[in-house]
Amino acid sequence: MKATVEKLDKHQVLLEIEVEAPRVQKALDQAYRRLVKQVNIPGFRKGKAPRFILERYIGKEPIYNEAAEIVIPPAYEEAVAEHKLEPIDRPEVEIVKVEEGEPLIFKARVEVKPEVHLGTYKGLEVERPEVRVTEEDIDAYLKNLQERNATLKIIEDEPTVAGDIVSIDFKGTVDGEPYPGLEGNNYPLELGAGTFVPGFEEQLVGARVNEERTVTVTFPADYHQKDLAGKEAIFQVTIRGIKRKELAPLDDEFAKDVSECETLAELRQDIRRRLEERRRQEIDAAVRRAVVEKAVAAATVDLPEVMVKRRIETRIRELERNLQLRKITLEEFLNATGKNIDELEQDFRPEAEKDVKTELVLEAIARAENIEATEEELRDEIEKMARITRQDPAELRQNLDYLSFLKYDIMIKKTIDFLVEQSVAVPPREGGDGETGESRETGETAATEG
Repeated sequence: MKATVEKLDKHQVLLEIEVEAPRVQKALDQAYRRLVKQVNIPGFRKGKAPRFILERYIGKEPIYNEAAEIVIPPAYEEAVAEHKLEPIDRPEVEIVKVEEGEPLIFKARVEVKPEVHLGTYKGLEVERPEVRVTEEDIDAYLKNLQERNATLKIIEDEPTVAGDIVSIDFKGTVDGEPYPGLEGNNYPLELGAGTFVPGFEEQLVGARVNEERTVTVTFPADYHQKDLAGKEAIFQVTIRGIKRKELAPLDDEFAKDVSECETLAELRQDIRRRLEERRRQEIDAAVRRAVVEKAVAAATVDLPEVMVKRRIETRIRELERNLQLRKITLEEFLNATGKNIDELEQDFRPEAEKDVKTELVLEAIARAENIEATEEELRDEIEKMARITRQDPAELRQNLDYLSFLKYDIMIKKTIDFLVEQSVAVPPREGGDGETGESRETGETAATEG
């Protein structure tokens, strides 16, 4: 087989491939055997008509086309491998010549990964703060443990205070009209948790069981439901029940109840160890992100639109899966946000472009440094996955798509390891928070905003 490559533009190449005559003849024989079984020819049992009879009955062109479909895909793959091309889309194929006893010639126009011009990626300076855990961090963690292990006392004759968990019936109106979704019955709400619209929970402090209150709030200007953003809403709220957290005292008994520690002092030491390990992981992750971002920023590459679009589609599919978990359709989400699919794609474009560039740059660094997955690393990962999924490692190896993904994943991780090893650690900037861009969260959970 012969193959030549012509570069058409920054992303496209044209392959001209010539497949030798004996290989074409073999494909023609195979094509005849396939087609003769599909055609009923008078006077012959199905599949038994000679080739010249079949050609007289259906013509030569179907046989030549079938032979081309047999020959072209593997020949194309061989040419791609020979010239070390990395196609990013399906090729456009044009058959130039296919005849009995002659080589088959075809052209394949295909978009390939672009050339990446690497900048500096060794010796990158990244901040690496010290692992610090303060007594205040440990106190905050303990406070969170108290909250999570609190008992709830039913309150009947006292007004609500911040931190109480109330059960409410509520119905909201906007512009004097009921609004879908702004209502609920026996809805549990922790006062002060910031779950509802700002100002809602504060207006229920001091209320008693069965008391009705009128709550007036204004939705934030950047509220996710565009038709509510900046709007005033009036809620009729009835307190149906009040529960108050009772925190256990911080003593040795508390330590025994919530952990395997015997004393509060031991628990504090265990918390320090956990927080230090978490902080170490946060710093490591931040350093890895920083070196990748700097290496990517230093490189230049013209992003192929097909790769960007594919990444946008992936992000939309991920969004759909997450919405399905909340029993929301993509259409409902778009209606709620006041966007159409084109606007959603534009929202995803910047991150999609960043993803594609990062992928291309890391691949280019791996090539430049000859970084790839070793057979030992591949075996270890397959055995690890086999233990998790309770599958035979040999079966996993038979899955070529999974094997390809695993090799790629190992290569990318090793490339980032390489960037970190080659980087230069510097102390955080004076006056900075020493967090390498990360926020510190010492409690087990963080309040979420609805």
